[in-house]
Amino acid sequence: MSEETIVWTEEEIEDIKNRIMQAMETVIDPELGIDIVNLGLVYEVNVFSGGYCEMKITLTTMGCPLADVITEDILNAMKSVPEVSETDVKLVWYPAWDTSRMSRYARIALGIR
Repeated sequence: MSEETIVWTEEEIEDIKNRIMQAMETVIDPELGIDIVNLGLVYEVNVFSGGYCEMKITLTTMGCPLADVITEDILNAMKSVPEVSETDVKLVWYPAWDTSRMSRYARIALGIR
């Protein structure tokens, strides 16, 4: 293979992660109408030199019928981050999601105290 693997500095990786999180703010949970970042559904983002991104997310309920829709929306949103050439979305259930993971914005929008 003639492609060279690009090696990023820690600062560049952090910048890419920040832009990934901005892109994830465009992914809206269809049932709640709030983005997955403010809902606290994005648990972990790992970016590797060469453009591979592994993202660990959860859903508000196990067995959510919209898992495929949200995953597809994530993959589409990742197209806005040019450094990322491949994204692997892993659905995790631990730790279990609860409303304490939500941002203040999401709590206000959903009327949760």
